[in-house]
Amino acid sequence: MDVRLPPYNGRLLSVIDMHTGGEPLRIVWSGYPEIKGENLLAKRRYAKEKLDHLRKVLMFEPRGHFDMYGALIVESELSEADLGVLFMHNEGYSTMCGHAVIALGRFAVDYGLVKVPVSPETQVNIHCPCGLIKAFVQFSDGKTGAVRFHSTPAFAFATDITVSVPGYGDVILDISYGGAFYALVNAQTFGLDVCESRTRDLVEVACAVTSAVKSQVKLHHPSSEDLAFLYGTILTDGKDQFSNEPTANICVFAEAQVDRSPTGSGVTARIALQHRKGMIGIQQTRSFQSGATGSLFTGKAVQETKCGEFPAVVVEVAGQAHYTGIASFVQESGDGLANGFLLK
Repeated sequence: MDVRLPPYNGRLLSVIDMHTGGEPLRIVWSGYPEIKGENLLAKRRYAKEKLDHLRKVLMFEPRGHFDMYGALIVESELSEADLGVLFMHNEGYSTMCGHAVIALGRFAVDYGLVKVPVSPETQVNIHCPCGLIKAFVQFSDGKTGAVRFHSTPAFAFATDITVSVPGYGDVILDISYGGAFYALVNAQTFGLDVCESRTRDLVEVACAVTSAVKSQVKLHHPSSEDLAFLYGTILTDGKDQFSNEPTANICVFAEAQVDRSPTGSGVTARIALQHRKGMIGIQQTRSFQSGATGSLFTGKAVQETKCGEFPAVVVEVAGQAHYTGIASFVQESGDGLANGFLLK
């Protein structure tokens, strides 16, 4: 059969699809117009203000779904960066995504964004909106494998604060930054289990917490106010003290979007919080399990540092990504749903 492009109007958007621990990543390889801006955060603003219709085309149905996640490859202003990236989801554009970095590390080596791969690991410098992330990709016999990355400085923003959550009363929780800000709270506070409870019940609670924190807590990031927003809520199993056993969590971010992986930036935030509370030391490796799929990442604090006035750590997160497909997406004239839609 002769397979060729169907009739279409507008841009041909080419993507490569991957997943990391079950969480999808749609890498936009070509077809986007130029994304203008003097730096990556300016490009993020430009994409949000001028090109958001294309995010909806790729993330929303009928080409995507409510929980689709994307990465848009862009030029970086940093000379040491191998690539720049903008992250996108059902609500807009995030500042960091660990599962995406793990996938992009493999992608960058496999698709020639790093000119000379070396064994046993190839370093890939990925410029994310939160800063430069150094990824290390296993490379042997011409094949890529697992990926680990070092975060930008991660820190506990607030510990053991009380927030009034409508329908649930006063709730004690933490707020931590791992490239994005998260509220973190034990799911047992609400009588739930991150591995056993229904996803819809976990989402309902997490969204209530996120809404309450947004309305009651003023966030601040020393580097840029573009980073000072709450990305979501991570419900945990409460097992924060260091152990050789995995600790489970589920992350609900953006507009009630559920991460299928253990959440790379969430693992970073949890490690930073646990280190701040004296629950984990430097170079102690912990396993983190997704309450949604059971997939695992590992994380450890590798270095103490500062982020403005906050004591901080650099966190190493490791995981494995896999390819799922390649596609070219079009919009056909006369299609009233061509711009995308979501079922909520």
